[in-house]
Amino acid sequence: MRVIRFDKGDGTYGFGVLEDDSTRVMVLAENPLYSPGKINATGQILQLEDVRLVAPVIPASKLVGVGANFYAPGAEHTPPESDPILFLKPNTTVIGPGAPIMLPKWAKEIVHEAEIGVVIKHPAKDIDPAHWKDYVFGYTVVNDLTARDAMAVDKTWMRGKSFDTACPIGPWIVVDPDLDPQNLRIRSWVDNELRQDDTSVNMIHSVAKLVAYISRVTTLLPGDVILTGTPAGSGTLEDGQTMTCEVEGIGTLTNPVRR
Repeated sequence: MRVIRFDKGDGTYGFGVLEDDSTRVMVLAENPLYSPGKINATGQILQLEDVRLVAPVIPASKLVGVGANFYAPGAEHTPPESDPILFLKPNTTVIGPGAPIMLPKWAKEIVHEAEIGVVIKHPAKDIDPAHWKDYVFGYTVVNDLTARDAMAVDKTWMRGKSFDTACPIGPWIVVDPDLDPQNLRIRSWVDNELRQDDTSVNMIHSVAKLVAYISRVTTLLPGDVILTGTPAGSGTLEDGQTMTCEVEGIGTLTNPVRR
């Protein structure tokens, strides 16, 4: 099942679901993130091509990123015995499919980072790693944009990770308890150039470990999104380019780039 959020055209947003590979949108009466396990349909059916998709989730609380989490040639990574490197992004970074990535005037080196996003459905604090799936609503595609030149100057990650539009999310949330997030191909393109191509098998810290570990650091709330790290190959973006991120079994997220 794929959960979408769409623009109704009147300043409000609706929610819907698509079953399997269907293009028929079953409109929902409410946001299913806040009523997990309950799909309250209105009876209205729309066609996917007739709706404008927006970010499927705008976290009310936070996005938690994970740095240097892939084994790969040329990729920065932490030793497996080390704890994950964490950072936060505000919800003002979030945009949806098709929305422009706006490169800030104060940064010259903005890089893309295709990732698997994990959407939380229940409050999670100090959870048992064996039960991590009980707290996961679903998975989405994320582009964790980073102003690397700002990070180098600041010696912290806040400015480099937090500029507006620095976190495209979408095109939907895949809700599938059988989906294995540790065996998915992750790719990205800038225009027609393939930049990243790896699988989540090469994650240093698994999704299961990340969900449990982060819940010990800070309470995870419904709608929070964990950005699980990016493989090698991330590169700079320039005005006029088109950025595409794809995660196998989840979807493809495309955004224009503007200065």
